[in-house]
Amino acid sequence: MTQLIQSLSEISDRYDALFVDLWGCVHDGVKAIPSAVAALQTYRKGGGAVILVTNSPQPRANVEKQLERFGVPTDAWDSITTSGDSARAAMFEGVIGEKVWFIGQPHEQGFFTPLKVVTNPVDITQVPLDQAEGIVCCGPEDPNADPAVYRPQFLLAKQKGLKLLCANPDIVVDRGDSREWCAGALAQLYTEMGGESLYFGKPHPPIYDLARRRLAELGRDVGTNGILAIGDGIHTDISGAMGEDIDSLFITGGLAAAETKTTEQPDPDALNAYLDRAQTHPNFAIGFLR
Repeated sequence: MTQLIQSLSEISDRYDALFVDLWGCVHDGVKAIPSAVAALQTYRKGGGAVILVTNSPQPRANVEKQLERFGVPTDAWDSITTSGDSARAAMFEGVIGEKVWFIGQPHEQGFFTPLKVVTNPVDITQVPLDQAEGIVCCGPEDPNADPAVYRPQFLLAKQKGLKLLCANPDIVVDRGDSREWCAGALAQLYTEMGGESLYFGKPHPPIYDLARRRLAELGRDVGTNGILAIGDGIHTDISGAMGEDIDSLFITGGLAAAETKTTEQPDPDALNAYLDRAQTHPNFAIGFLR
């Protein structure tokens, strides 16, 4: 049974570390959420570690710069784990070949920056689809367009037997008041068409392995029972935490705000109905991180 709480401080002393989603929890895609920042600052002052775990396809350094632009101060977190870094490591290990067709926006070219943690990386070259050995998808070129526009290219890719490396398993995100498609929507379409998509962000294990390594880098030896995952994605943040046997706090005022009738807090009946439909039950729920 999911427990509805009023603030993070009600349960935070049970955990030594937090794995915290960014979009919809700490910022709204435009600016920081002050109550969330304050809650994380308070938690860290009490000795807890905060690992930001995001399905962003960007390298960690790029996400750090984005947080600065959004007004998220550095004393609200300890380290960052991105789906992009997890997927980049796999790409440089050659899981989709050396010649890749890239789907994404120009600012996402940082995905191809070499990673020091990969020994003997393959040489990655971006090529047109008809010359490709695999696909790198950081997201649609136009995040507002229907993912179905990629059907013709995906049909050819499937016929060629190409694997699609998905750098961000999220289906949608909310940027302020606007909802945008993510790489996960394209990977889902490719899979439905009979292609093979590879995932490295939430809810899949590689990003949690990387998050634990980030904790270890901080000198923190934290077992599974000492970690709380926080997020607004029921099929990413919460399902991923459940798969890792990590306790979870569901932020209902993000992606599921309408379904859970969240104002300051979710409507209990609407929340329970939503969780039953999703067949996913977090340990805790709250309207907004605070």
